[in-house]
Amino acid sequence: MTVQIVILALIAAFLGLRLYSVLGRRAEHEEETISGRVDGAADSKVTQLPLPKPGDRAQGPNGQLREIPGVLAPAERALREIAAADRRFDLMTFLAGAEGAYRMALEAFWRGDKEDLSHLCDSDVYEGFSGAIDARIAAGEVLDNRLVRVEEAVVVDASYNAPMARVTVRFTSDIAAVTRDANGNVVAGSLTDAVEAIDIWTFSRNLKSASPDWLIDETDEG
Repeated sequence: MTVQIVILALIAAFLGLRLYSVLGRRAEHEEETISGRVDGAADSKVTQLPLPKPGDRAQGPNGQLREIPGVLAPAERALREIAAADRRFDLMTFLAGAEGAYRMALEAFWRGDKEDLSHLCDSDVYEGFSGAIDARIAAGEVLDNRLVRVEEAVVVDASYNAPMARVTVRFTSDIAAVTRDANGNVVAGSLTDAVEAIDIWTFSRNLKSASPDWLIDETDEG
């Protein structure tokens, strides 16, 4: 009984630490003047998870090796190079921030908020979003979309050409999408039937910059 109590206490402590690492960083970002960008700096109070290495793959049934959750093998070397160049870089923190930026950028685009998009994207991506918003306004259309959930966020590629680091993430999400005309009539889509969307977005950062923020510098569909 004593051993079981100790084990349960250790499990509870671990879960509490992970919960704090997520909610604590989210609260800090919400206090900033501009929030939602991918922050590569790790909070000193958050437990640092080591960057996965090829040798860290878990042993699966029948002895086969399983891929590391959250990152595909081709990206591993570049991620290690990025982590070596920026000791603050933490993969799990990056993925959480990338997912938050993905959500915020989509919602800003849907509601036509160019200012929020300008803080999340580099100039080229911003111009693409801005042009699409202008075309939508000219057509008298309004997007009534909703991001139901992000099912998965996986690093599929990465590169480091000093001082620029780039990390590509594949997001698999469920989106309920509706397009309305100027009179509010539905011209396409449905809010009751969410569809699966696969987006491949690349985030970049100058590792010599004092800012820890990663910007969206490329978007594509899977």
